[in-house]
Order: sequence, then structure tokens, then C-alpha cells
Amino acid sequence: MELTHINEQGRAKMVDVSDKDETQRVGIARGHIRMLPQTLQKITDKEIKKGDVLAVAQVAGIMAAKRTFETIPMCHPLLLTGVDIEFNILKEESSIEAIATVKTTGRTGVEMEALNAVSATLLTIYDMCKAIDRGMSIHDIWLVKKDGGKSGLYEKS
Repeated sequence: MELTHINEQGRAKMVDVSDKDETQRVGIARGHIRMLPQTLQKITDKEIKKGDVLAVAQVAGIMAAKRTFETIPMCHPLLLTGVDIEFNILKEESSIEAIATVKTTGRTGVEMEALNAVSATLLTIYDMCKAIDRGMSIHDIWLVKKDGGKSGLYEKS
């Protein structure tokens, strides 16, 4: 397989997508943050002094998806048509799972936007709770699904 972000001189380039067809595209990513049980309880009871942790993290994830091109050098600026962040509280693991779904109609996919959204969401949870739990760990961030474009559907099994 040929690397698409390398030019004839072996240097980095942004892929030219001008000849690609516009299609509906979706990217879904997920990740987890593990914490002390009492930290998780304070989050779910909305007792963190900085505010509603999940509400702030959700907005951070949406903002991150919209600005992915500013932090990932070869990403195109995209007009996103939808971004959603969902949470699953996993009490038995003392963790929170964040799931980002990003959509667009365009010439390039939104996988990086979904991954960036999950990362920023989890980092925001860490930031808002670090005063009471510096041992939180962010882990298992991965692309769950992408659809659209020439390569079609990918789903992690």
C-alpha cells in the first residue's frame, strides 16, 4: 500500500482530495478513563467543584472535532454536519466510556475528528477531576467504525 501523505521527494504533503466524490461519511471512536470509585461517584452526583464534568467534557469533545485540522497537521478543515458525544458509566470498572460520532458530507473521512473528540472529552474529565484524583488513566482509544468514500465501511471487530 502506498503512503498518501508523502510526495515524490519523500516529504510530507496534504493529500489532494479535489477529484474525490462527495459522499456521506461517518466516524465513530471510543475511549475510557478509569478513576477511583469515589471520583466516579462525585461525577455522577455532580459534586465536582468545577461544575458538571460530563456536560463540559461533551462540549470539549464537540469543539475538538471541529478543530482537528488545527492540531493534526495533514487533516483537512471539514464542514462537519454532526458531532455527538455519549457516555457510559461503568461502575464495576470505576470508569467512564466516551463515544464520539462525527458526520460530514465531503471528500475525506472524519475518523481523525472522532478520535480527537474522544481524546479531548477524556482529557477534559481528567482536567476537571485532577484535584481529587491524579491517578486517573486514559486508555483504549480506538476507531470503532468509519463509513463513506471509496474504501467504504470499516468496523472494528
